[in-house]
Amino acid sequence: MIVAVSIAPLGGDSTTDDGGVSQPVAQAIDVIRSSGLVNETNAMFTNIEGEWDEVMGVIKQAIEAVGEHAPRVSFVIKGDYRPGHDGQLHAKMERVEAQLRQD
Repeated sequence: MIVAVSIAPLGGDSTTDDGGVSQPVAQAIDVIRSSGLVNETNAMFTNIEGEWDEVMGVIKQAIEAVGEHAPRVSFVIKGDYRPGHDGQLHAKMERVEAQLRQD
């Protein structure tokens, strides 16, 4: 399964003077990267690949890490559940890039 997750603190002292949330977001990303699951982060989401229970467990830990900084946590999860298909986080993009080279 591949999941795209975005986690951010809401309220409290979780933001900087300019509204930034980089510190708690960095803690969430650290939890994900430390999990050992295949992952990559961009400006809006962190993509994670693994088995359902592993991925959801890591997301829960990341949400709890952000929750240490704020009274509320907002998160968005988008998933692609396709049993029996591993290594798709990068393979999906390789297929798309191959198509782009053909055009």
